[in-house]
Amino acid sequence: MTTTANGPLSGVRVVELAGIGPGPFAAMTLADLGADVVRVDRPGGAGLGIDPAYDLTNRNKRSVLIDLKTGSGAARVLDLAERADVLIEGYRPGVAERLGVGPDECLARNPRLVYGRMTGWGQEGPLADRAGHDIGYIAVTGALSMIGKPDEPPALPANLLGDYAGGALYLVIGVLAALQHARTPDGTGQVVDAAIVDGTAHLTTMIHALMGAGGWQDRRGANLLDGGSPFYGSYETADGEYMAVGPLEQRFYDEFVRLLGIADEIPARKDFARWDELREAVAARFRTKTREEWTAVFEGSDACVAPVLSLREAPVHPHLAARGTFTRHAGLVQPAPAPRFSATPGSVRRAPALPGADTAGIARDWKVPSLGPEPSASVEPSASATADGPSVSADVPLSERQSP
Repeated sequence: MTTTANGPLSGVRVVELAGIGPGPFAAMTLADLGADVVRVDRPGGAGLGIDPAYDLTNRNKRSVLIDLKTGSGAARVLDLAERADVLIEGYRPGVAERLGVGPDECLARNPRLVYGRMTGWGQEGPLADRAGHDIGYIAVTGALSMIGKPDEPPALPANLLGDYAGGALYLVIGVLAALQHARTPDGTGQVVDAAIVDGTAHLTTMIHALMGAGGWQDRRGANLLDGGSPFYGSYETADGEYMAVGPLEQRFYDEFVRLLGIADEIPARKDFARWDELREAVAARFRTKTREEWTAVFEGSDACVAPVLSLREAPVHPHLAARGTFTRHAGLVQPAPAPRFSATPGSVRRAPALPGADTAGIARDWKVPSLGPEPSASVEPSASATADGPSVSADVPLSERQSP
């Protein structure tokens, strides 16, 4: 089989209007898969507050610096959009339009363009114009209510569930589906409205099915997969670390309790009235050995037990190391591109793009002569361009923006 290291999206051109959070992650995913992603950075940066050289969500991209609040800024972005297959933006509804780079303007220049919009609340609805963050989006969808112990506040899954699972990855799905349509003989470009609330709600489909069938209680810590079961959760070890336990099937459970050494001391697993007793027996046993010792006990088994590793520990786990789940590029350890392809594997090809560092190359490769130096006399932004609030730039993305 002939393979190429360029990725399955080699030849696809993407314009990303700079932001932070799910939009850049979606663009990174497309870049990991081989797309030529040009990030349109703005003077002063996107507001993440870290050295751009370490912002891994900008790997495999190139950057051009454009001030959308100058007279020529929108024209330059439209020149890029005319030559692109995809454009991604993460502003509040209406901001891209006020800046002159909304869907109507871009699709007029390029009718087959896929215009991807990444927001928290979506393009319409009572909350569409409100600021927000991951925690609020997953709260109103019901997803947050499922996570944590029943007698404690809901646990926060960082911003993985909303921003990235319910947001960025749904934007990628939508962009790729729309790109497929645009490339059919009669296909056209279109707008992809990727809202974190929509994607996160979609992720709970199976739970809603279980609840409708009577197999899920609408409260956390009371169900098979949310910590209610004594054989699906995490347990502290003698050294203050944790082991993750998940032997749901009977045969795996039998192996689990045998290796744990409590098979003859515990109530039947289907004796729901004694689940607290079973949980305490499992917990007490785990507290007798360290995480490393329990890892050795369960190694090679089908007991569905794994050590809970930290972010720094994960890259050296034997399985992840063997698969190359993490990689090192330009001195930075980072997750490798996923998923994997047999004929067109993705790769980390470039270090995080530095703002404006690739302007000359982009102008040459995309044949956009307007990407030359900005005119010395800039045009003041109009009132409508900053109407989003007195203390917040109009081109700051919704998903990471504070309320004005």
